[in-house]
Amino acid sequence: MDEREILIRFKAGTLERGHAVQLLAGLEAAPGPAPRPALSPTADPAPSPGPGLGTAQPRPETPSALSAQLPSGAPHSADVPDTDDRFAVVGISGRYPLAPDLRAYWQNVREGRDTSSAAPLTRPGGSLLGAGQRGHFLDGAADFDAEFFGLTPRRASLIDPQDRLFLETAWEALEDAGCTGTRLDSLTGPGGAPRGLGVFVGVSTADYALVAAEAWARGGREMPESGHWSLAGRLSGLLGLSGPAQAVDTAESSALVAVHLAVGALRRGECAAAVAGGVELLLHPSRGRQGAGEGVGAVVLKPLARALSDGDHVHAVVRSTSMGADDRTGTPGLRETRETTACRVGHAGAVTGLAALTAAVLQLRHGTLAPAGGRDTATSWPRPRDASGRELPRVAVVEVAGAGGPFDARAVLEEFVPDRHPQSGHDEAWDDTVERDELILLSAPTPGHLAANAARLADWLASDNAGSGNTTTGDERVALADVARALRAGRAARPCRLALLARDIPQLVSLLRGFVGRSADAGEAGDDVYDSRGHRGCAPDGGVRYVDLRTGGSDALGLGEAPETRDFLGALWRGGRTEQLTRLWLSGLDVDWAALESRPGPRAALVPMPPSAFLRRPLWIGPEVAAEETGRDG
Repeated sequence: MDEREILIRFKAGTLERGHAVQLLAGLEAAPGPAPRPALSPTADPAPSPGPGLGTAQPRPETPSALSAQLPSGAPHSADVPDTDDRFAVVGISGRYPLAPDLRAYWQNVREGRDTSSAAPLTRPGGSLLGAGQRGHFLDGAADFDAEFFGLTPRRASLIDPQDRLFLETAWEALEDAGCTGTRLDSLTGPGGAPRGLGVFVGVSTADYALVAAEAWARGGREMPESGHWSLAGRLSGLLGLSGPAQAVDTAESSALVAVHLAVGALRRGECAAAVAGGVELLLHPSRGRQGAGEGVGAVVLKPLARALSDGDHVHAVVRSTSMGADDRTGTPGLRETRETTACRVGHAGAVTGLAALTAAVLQLRHGTLAPAGGRDTATSWPRPRDASGRELPRVAVVEVAGAGGPFDARAVLEEFVPDRHPQSGHDEAWDDTVERDELILLSAPTPGHLAANAARLADWLASDNAGSGNTTTGDERVALADVARALRAGRAARPCRLALLARDIPQLVSLLRGFVGRSADAGEAGDDVYDSRGHRGCAPDGGVRYVDLRTGGSDALGLGEAPETRDFLGALWRGGRTEQLTRLWLSGLDVDWAALESRPGPRAALVPMPPSAFLRRPLWIGPEVAAEETGRDG
């Protein structure tokens, strides 16, 4: 975007003053042509992200004298409220008792389902509850996909399961936000540092340290890391983030305090976006009690003005956050508290605030009040009206007490209404017609992950797209063109890559399932197919191409190292040379599809897609596990 376009968009009211100043600052600070994106994993600047999780790129951004060209008052019509100092929830994910994803969580919340059960019998560490006691537990709390994050099983077994669970959930939230790969690179922090994403996580227990100490006393060989710092620091290190990373312990308000700290960091400009969340697992019998709960959740936050400018999907708006006792907040139509949350997930410690906030977001989005307090069933939630009869957005307050004070942490949320907060370029009319075949790109760290991703996407499209397509909200149909753009622009490029051409959703589902079937057959036969460069993969078959770049390297021609490559790729895109771009991507060049597809004017919002599949396996510390994994890893 050049200076003229920035000024035009500002005067038209589609770009906020603060973000316009930032964009102009970037133009002024750049010494010559715009910096190219990182197109090859071999060119990563420090700090480098973990294996295969994407690349970082420098984008200078400093105070600019060009901002003087902007009028002091940002334009706002009567129908468009001021977006200054408001924050958007652009990504959300979570796992709660009897709810492996937020679709299941919403069903439980809406139905007022009792999620309590006896203690899980298959979890390592012994019985968690006494006879006759019930709690609210997660399935597979000891399971983790180490390979997805480039970790060995032995290394992963020394990481607290709370840490591992948050890592997976935060990644899902980032994918929901379309904020992995080059869109993550484009988040610049102070001084232009790439990947300016902050991480704030609430956590208040360390059961795994007790489990490990007992295992060590019985002959265990190693002890896990101690301290809560790793829950935020590990994600930051694996992704090469430059924003602040902080763990928070204020008892049951921990996760909501994490949200408050994230909003503060965004307000101060310490990061361009932030992940905030919480986690609680019951792993040692000493903490077993009636009504104990577990869960993990994460949200991705951005300043609302930037979210709209970037074309993000907005789940809800955060109007304000606060800490300490505060009686100024009136009682709106919805109030989520520790008590309402305990009915759904039990006494879930540090994750309580995030579970409450997630329930509020879902109720705002669906316009439905879930059973709570005196409500035995879900009821419709009409929007409030002002004195003139005009509809206003629904509002919810989330407040959770922690170590002290009646309400230690609070967040005021507002429904996102596209008519009031224009979702840039969003067309409410659903249209699945395309002028030519759409390019669909999937990638994963291993062939097994890629096949699982293809199967998940096919099932999601086949079961949901005919009526409701959004994995989080379940109330929007998704067109083929939106699927294609979200996967190209919003996902990181991993070494195992799949490219497909499809004309409509049914054809895409058929191609995906065909690839999954051929992958299963090849795996059973032990056959590997190699392309002309020696990369393991498959030849074109009905518009489907697949390569495995793990052993053959990537970007053999070194195009990612050439500063002219960005202009070259842009010329190919403008010329409609999709085939050539696809071949380059399959050869290992990390194409910045988000930059290629950006154009003057408002941007269409990225639609949320199903998250990448994790291939989890049980990992637990102990004498037997330690010995087994030490031998395996050498």
